[in-house]
Amino acid sequence: MNFRGVLASIVFLYAVFFSSCSTPGKQGDNHLVISGNTMGTTYTVKIVKNNFLLLGDTAKKIKELEDGITSLLRGINMKMSTYIPDSEISLFNNSKNNSWMDISPETAFVLSSAVRISEMTGGAFDITIGPLTNLWGFGPDRKPVKIPSDIEIDRAREMIGYRKISIKNNPSSVKKDADEVFCDLSAIAKGYGVDMVASLLDSFGFYNYLVEIGGEISVRGKNAGGKEWRLGVLAPDGSNDIKEIISIGDLAMATSGDYHNYFEENGIRYSHTIDPETGRPITHKLVSVTVIMRSCMEADALATAIDVMGPLKGYEFAVKNSIPVYMIVKEGDKYKDKISPDFLVFQVDNRKN
Repeated sequence: MNFRGVLASIVFLYAVFFSSCSTPGKQGDNHLVISGNTMGTTYTVKIVKNNFLLLGDTAKKIKELEDGITSLLRGINMKMSTYIPDSEISLFNNSKNNSWMDISPETAFVLSSAVRISEMTGGAFDITIGPLTNLWGFGPDRKPVKIPSDIEIDRAREMIGYRKISIKNNPSSVKKDADEVFCDLSAIAKGYGVDMVASLLDSFGFYNYLVEIGGEISVRGKNAGGKEWRLGVLAPDGSNDIKEIISIGDLAMATSGDYHNYFEENGIRYSHTIDPETGRPITHKLVSVTVIMRSCMEADALATAIDVMGPLKGYEFAVKNSIPVYMIVKEGDKYKDKISPDFLVFQVDNRKN
């Protein structure tokens, strides 16, 4: 699964970064780190070593955990990647049969969740955006030879619409109303992967850990220093300066933005984030939006939806639905923070500890 969307501009404070190459079971003084490649990006699992008393045969359990993470993420790719021709979602996308198609419970769950969030956001989040994403060169076909014409955009818009798919959970199956329907789960599957890895760690009895896939994050318990995990949101100007330090407790966080994924044509910048309503890349000045939720899957999807909505409509949506949101908006040559009331509690400066 090749997610070429923005990597969340997040750093782990009171920790260190680890290389993106596969590093099974790398151990530091106070932690175990398992990292590698998945979904066209990288992942890092960081476990505080005081958990290890639960393991018994530590070396054996670590190997079981490594294998479990690898197998889990490979399985998600084989179900939900549009870059794998025989994945479940690819077989569905390429099918010309509009009858019910059997799928795994996992894929049905993600599809159902996506449709629910599409309804919640008034269509700002739409997994059927694939024809437009591909048309603009942000899908498997890469950059287009030329900017799409109005006719091409209108034709692609006719193919999209989350109401064009139906999902059943018993048995798990999906169908589409038209042959051209193409589902792209890239804005929700990373978050789902984070949730599933976190659940795996829970099943091993771990209670102090951080899971990150392509910048989407879930944390539990305390860091190696015995304090809550602290995360730094980087400035979007490439300076590596930290714009905000937050502590999210036992929750998850996802970020969406366009400053790492766009192309330019004749001096015009085209964002990877496509507005389903217009069929074109977003043009507003919201460059980054960070969302905190209990589920990283939901945070992932909602960050994309709010990114599509923009700084005004997106902020109103977040406030109305009590969603903790941190926005970075470009105003001229500067960047301005826009923070929803529910986000304030996560700012370190507003916390007593």
